[in-house]
Amino acid sequence: MKRRSFLATTTGAAAAAGGSLPLFSIGKPGPSANSKLNVAFIGSGGWIARQPYNQGCSDENLVAFCDVDREVSAENMKNWRTTQPFFEDFRVMLDKMHKEIDAVVISTPDHTHFPATLACMERGIHVYTQKPLAHNIWQSRQLVKAKHRYEVMTQMGNQGHAGDGIRQSVEAVRSGVIGDVGEVFCRNDGPQMGNDHFANPATMPPPESPVPPTLAWDLWLGPAEKRPFYRDYLPKKWRSFYDFGLGMLGDWGCHTLDTPVWALDLDPPTAVECLDRKDSLEGVIPAGSRVRFHFPAKGDRGPVTLTWFDGPQDWTKVGRIDKFGAEHAAHLGRACWMVGSKGLLGCGTHAGAPLILPNELRKEWQTNPPEETIPRVAGGPFREWLRAIKGEGPEPGSNFDYSAKLTEIILLGVLAQRFNTRIEWDAENARISNHPELNAFIKEPVREGWSYGEKL
Repeated sequence: MKRRSFLATTTGAAAAAGGSLPLFSIGKPGPSANSKLNVAFIGSGGWIARQPYNQGCSDENLVAFCDVDREVSAENMKNWRTTQPFFEDFRVMLDKMHKEIDAVVISTPDHTHFPATLACMERGIHVYTQKPLAHNIWQSRQLVKAKHRYEVMTQMGNQGHAGDGIRQSVEAVRSGVIGDVGEVFCRNDGPQMGNDHFANPATMPPPESPVPPTLAWDLWLGPAEKRPFYRDYLPKKWRSFYDFGLGMLGDWGCHTLDTPVWALDLDPPTAVECLDRKDSLEGVIPAGSRVRFHFPAKGDRGPVTLTWFDGPQDWTKVGRIDKFGAEHAAHLGRACWMVGSKGLLGCGTHAGAPLILPNELRKEWQTNPPEETIPRVAGGPFREWLRAIKGEGPEPGSNFDYSAKLTEIILLGVLAQRFNTRIEWDAENARISNHPELNAFIKEPVREGWSYGEKL
């Protein structure tokens, strides 16, 4: 049953029964229909959970909160002046309240994105999932199937996709402003943000630490293999470990690769190779790497190579451009450079406004900008998603059809980085052809009780 029909039916049934459950705003008849949605949060603690509140969700009905650590969520719930129900386990929240929830924002660690997202979609609930969309390629592809089966509005949290800057870049590239693009450079300094995101344990597995009294550690692990708690997993250093996170590439790549993937209509690559990586213990993200993606020709576009850099780099030796007024991939602080036959287009970590070189070409672009062919988004990614749910706007740009493709590209790069090798990818059959032993990581095993998506 389609979500809108489901909402109208359950709302009517609750009213007929004289129940006290809140009515679905989207299902109400009369002039107040579509005014507000009932929104819940999975992963309601920490700064990342403040984004949806500050960027549009506070205008809706906030009806439920879930986090594996009540203390971490306490400040947000106090600041949001809410006394709504709190849950440690999203499965319990959905079992008890799915009829009262229209939409869910999911801001959990990478390894739990998939079960939380799919559990909502199976109940006809619209989902906004932070990036990266999933922890492995099978999960990413299953979420595309779920999107079409359950007919819900989806959005991944690479927020730059909703901005004007990325639209200007895409329109410039597609209109031929910089000519034919055959090479792309993307980078992130890393390997930490605010000295919080990366750990460097002396041994693997890391030493055991006492579990914080407010943390439901087994629920935090979710589908991952059971193991002792380690103090540096939290609050953010879980990104250092492949079992939970995907490093700088999985984190920032979803932002920085977004512009070239959209502008050049890049499908998953035929090959990805790790050119260099810093040493790391098994299972630990390296402090720096270089990864090259090979994309085949498509339509009128020729083949494209995209090189990703993270961590400290010697730019006199790597990332060389040496044309059109730029020297290297870090020139002028840009996180992405697309190299065309006529010039360069650079953009920031979160896309942002484009910079075009050489200067004469930039002046020409500013004087005669390309036609605006991509509709602009008002209010940011959360408002874009919420308006689409209400039928007030088009489907979000980073819906799962698009964001799953972007995520698959990045996940292939993470595998090449992890095993310091070249991966040849058979996208049609979702298989690595030259290292069949690595196909075990295309669909990772999960613990009992955490299996989702097998019947899609």
